Amino acid sequence: MEMPSISSSPRTVEEIFKDYSGRRAGVVRALTYDVDEFYSLCDPEKENLCLYGHPNETWEVTLPAEEVPPELPEPALGINFARDGMKRRDWLSLVAVHTDSWLLSVAFYFGARLNRNERKRLFTLINDLPTIFEVVTERKPVKDKPSLDSGSKSRLSSGTKRSNDGRSKTSVKLDDKNYEEDEDEHGETFCGSCGANYSANEFWIGCDICERWFHGKCVKITPAKAENIKQYKCPSCSTKKSKQ
Repeated sequence: MEMPSISSSPRTVEEIFKDYSGRRAGVVRALTYDVDEFYSLCDPEKENLCLYGHPNETWEVTLPAEEVPPELPEPALGINFARDGMKRRDWLSLVAVHTDSWLLSVAFYFGARLNRNERKRLFTLINDLPTIFEVVTERKPVKDKPSLDSGSKSRLSSGTKRSNDGRSKTSVKLDDKNYEEDEDEHGETFCGSCGANYSANEFWIGCDICERWFHGKCVKITPAKAENIKQYKCPSCSTKKSKQ
């Protein structure tokens, strides 16, 4: 279990937000890309289990800390007990809501020494990201989401830009101006796997079924592979299809 000492705890708004973002990326991965593994680990027959997100973007299902009080606020206790008593999607949504609450409590635990303006800035940074609940339930509308009408709808590479009407335009090279425009237009597109913001210098691919977007590296798809894919299905949609 990663428990920071008081001296090594994040102190500035930027450090606290980086810690928050890392933990958030970890739990987003647990509840989306690694969801089958997460589900299997939450055996109702086991003791009280918690879902932890770590600053290095990893996740862990384990027992709560034994110290009282713990060094950090604890996640929801006993998430495994309700697993088989409700629909899988509803259970994951419930875990997501409690995890959102935990992430905020950790961030503002570290931010207890911040002044009023700093706390406000921290909350603004956090509030610019979709909640875990919104990611898991796909309720967060993506601003200016790329249209999936064109033939190249499965591919969003570092050379793809969108016009104001949402249609994709592909450019072979990006100059500095195009890079800035690309960052602006995709600013609120988030990876369905790790939850991180769009970055114009990375390869992305969109799922034709659920319409979520992913880092190529997160779903193990390279630009070369993408060129031969007529209809891309993300890991989650592929799993759903196989179970039907």
